[in-house]
Amino acid sequence: MCGSGLSLSSTDVMNDTSVDATLASLAAAMGGCGTGNPSNDCWRCDPNWRSHRQALASCAIGFGHNAIGGKNGPIYTVTNNGDDLQNPQPGTLRYGVTRNGPLWIIFAKSMTTQLKGELWVTAFKTLDERGAEVHITGTSQITIQNTNNVILHGLHIHDIKPSGPSVIRASPTKVIRRGKTNGNGIHILGSHDVWVDHCYLAKATDGLLDATRGSSMITVSNCLFENHNKVMLFGANPTHTMDRNMRATVAFNKFGGGLIQRLPRCRFGTFHILNNDYSAGWSIYAIGGSEDPTILSQGNLFNPSGKKEVTKRIDDAGPTFGGWKTWDWASSGDVFLKGSFFTGSGAKATSAGVYAKAFNTSSRPGSMVPAMTRGAGLLNL
Repeated sequence: MCGSGLSLSSTDVMNDTSVDATLASLAAAMGGCGTGNPSNDCWRCDPNWRSHRQALASCAIGFGHNAIGGKNGPIYTVTNNGDDLQNPQPGTLRYGVTRNGPLWIIFAKSMTTQLKGELWVTAFKTLDERGAEVHITGTSQITIQNTNNVILHGLHIHDIKPSGPSVIRASPTKVIRRGKTNGNGIHILGSHDVWVDHCYLAKATDGLLDATRGSSMITVSNCLFENHNKVMLFGANPTHTMDRNMRATVAFNKFGGGLIQRLPRCRFGTFHILNNDYSAGWSIYAIGGSEDPTILSQGNLFNPSGKKEVTKRIDDAGPTFGGWKTWDWASSGDVFLKGSFFTGSGAKATSAGVYAKAFNTSSRPGSMVPAMTRGAGLLNL
């Protein structure tokens, strides 16, 4: 059932002492800074990263690795947490994300921003929270719609509620009318080349992170998810066949306490889920799907708190494509604690050609997951 994964006891997985030893070994091999996590080591090994912020744009892995955000654009500094939906003032977050062209957005200080409505993020933008602690909360769904090249890095996104209907600024010259939002933390619609990294997400009304309606080339990495029911959704409806081309990587994340399901849930598309920490468990399932998604699970650490099965096939009255036993779901190098297991189907061998399109980045051994995900969520810099 669990393919080429390893069924281990908790004593076989790194404790704090062994994590420290592994990190020390990796650091020594990389001149004092290595963690084995490539997207972190890429920029954290530069002691002058604050002066080279835009180098972060070269550090994404997986399907979202081409997301450059605001690279080669000017630096824009958020100086206050005020908000005006239609006429945002310079120095506010909404003003920055609605400008034309590339912009690398940083924060002058730590702040909590409770926006008056959804935040519409335009193409070629980076929200780079490094060096501050930024909380986005309330009626502040981040919407990335019909656009491309967006990087969200280091944000605290939590306690998100629906907003609207409302009229909001979408560009320097245009306002748009929006219906009521679902109250997602981050909603990606019809967009490509998106990287969400080192964010903390908890307690939204609907999903913490949803990607729908033909979105693709997405990486979600190094994030910490906590205290939520429906965590992460790729593809929202069985009629949305445009999601057959969806590609997403979920890597180096820590799925913390209080999570129920959708870690993630996938429709159609191809998904590479690697080196994530599921040691806090799940209530219903960890990885689920419908409409024949291709799922490759590699080097993850699974430790159940409720049901022991990692996977769930969901019947939502959509097309079954010959039944779930034909869907290509495979596990390789995963670590299974306390009797947890992954039910493979279709082509179960990861050497099968169908998984070639999912191999967009290399996984590390599942035993290294505690070391590689120790810094998931907000970095203390």
